[in-house]
Amino acid sequence: MQNGKTLAKDDATAELLLKARAGDGDAFGTLTGPHHRELRVHCYRMLGSFQDSEDAMQETLVAAWQGLSGFEGRSSLRTWLYRIATNRCLNVLRAASRRPPKEWDVPGVARPEPTRLGEVVWLEPIPDAELEETTGVILGPEARYEQSESISLAFVTALQLLPPRQIAVLILRDVLGFQADEVAQMLDATIESTNSALKRARSSLQRRWAPPADSQLPPAPNSSAENAVVAKFVSAYEAADLDALVAMLTDDAFISMPPMPFEYLGRADAARFCAAIFGAGRRFQLVPTRANGQPAFGLYLPTPTGIQPGVGLFVLTLAGEQIQAITRFESSVLPWFGLPPSHPAR
Repeated sequence: MQNGKTLAKDDATAELLLKARAGDGDAFGTLTGPHHRELRVHCYRMLGSFQDSEDAMQETLVAAWQGLSGFEGRSSLRTWLYRIATNRCLNVLRAASRRPPKEWDVPGVARPEPTRLGEVVWLEPIPDAELEETTGVILGPEARYEQSESISLAFVTALQLLPPRQIAVLILRDVLGFQADEVAQMLDATIESTNSALKRARSSLQRRWAPPADSQLPPAPNSSAENAVVAKFVSAYEAADLDALVAMLTDDAFISMPPMPFEYLGRADAARFCAAIFGAGRRFQLVPTRANGQPAFGLYLPTPTGIQPGVGLFVLTLAGEQIQAITRFESSVLPWFGLPPSHPAR
């Protein structure tokens, strides 16, 4: 039996729906506003690009506004919005018009021969500020992943290598915890076909993303253990201390730099890459921030004028007290993190 608070909430929602259907934009904003952040993060997981997720989110709100008369209340408003957002993202994935690979563009540094060429060159980081209001989202009973791991760069990258429908099904079922029948309705599919897609997605993800059984977990965010690793990394990198930096890397350490496809896998190749950067005489200042629930740094390059232009963003993936991956993004992402394009030297 519903209590008084639930009835009052339902009445208020119904009244807002009536107003919104009559063209009241403020009422529509009140209805959908609480879901904006989680929908944007959903689009980010599906697309792997913060810019693309912003566009998909705006398209979702426009489609919801225009289609509000078709919302019959057979599902919750949240589920209906997820249906729209998911299908907008599927359209983007199927269009195959993602960012192309970019040529090496590090001035004064000869590119070391990469271990391999990466496939997910459109990958972008998401600021932790975008995640703060989604940590309290109540997940459904089907959820299999912690929200922190399901937003990590490694997880999001692995998702991008799945076929579009498998990406959607796995996120809706295993990350958000929607029931099989709900997901089938969102995708206009049968329960059998969505369950089959989920099985294939889980198998592929297991091969691409599951860490080895003996791998160490990262320290808790903002813990003293994480802070200690971060401080050692900053000290080594700013001092161009190659030996100290390499000592922090795991045996399977990994360096990538989307949208450039060049990847360096293993401690030896990662050391070779860092040696090329340091050997060119480049010295950097690192400004801390956070991305994808992981430690991150704005990367600034001192110049004779004393003004340091931003040249990129590093995101670290930690394993215990070591660094498992360093992902370098372009300087164009710095404003998303509240970091300036340049600033005076220390």
